[in-house]
Amino acid sequence: MKHFNIDEIHQLAHLYKINLINSCTGYKSANLIATKSINNTTNVAVFSSVIHLGSAPPLLGFILRPTTVPRNTYQNIIETGFYTINHIHQEILEDAHHTSAKYKREISEFDVTNLETDYKNNFIAPFVKDCPIQIGMKYIEEYDIKSNNTKLVVGEI
Repeated sequence: MKHFNIDEIHQLAHLYKINLINSCTGYKSANLIATKSINNTTNVAVFSSVIHLGSAPPLLGFILRPTTVPRNTYQNIIETGFYTINHIHQEILEDAHHTSAKYKREISEFDVTNLETDYKNNFIAPFVKDCPIQIGMKYIEEYDIKSNNTKLVVGEI
């Protein structure tokens, strides 16, 4: 079995290190988080860090990368207070991956992929059509993770 100490980890090639650390916790869910801006521009982005935080109240969280660059998903969540979490399935895998590209705020990933919005029960944020699990979320709070400048965003189902 391969063994790495912390010095060896720091010296690994960048992509190898990213893949190693991302995969060392085992299988992860792949989700699309969809939002809408106050100007009605939709946004959808892939996240592999959605976690269960509790069931009473029903809370889920996700890790947001550093906000040193524009994060349209985060900005929309802060502005509106709502978002959706949608499970990725095989048929949309390629389009889901394309949502990780850097688009200007006024460009919707729904418009540059084959992903489609799906609105339910007057919920402000779009769901992703045909996803087997679609969860409406309300922003509750966030926690800064100082060691790597990320955020844990907490929402209630």
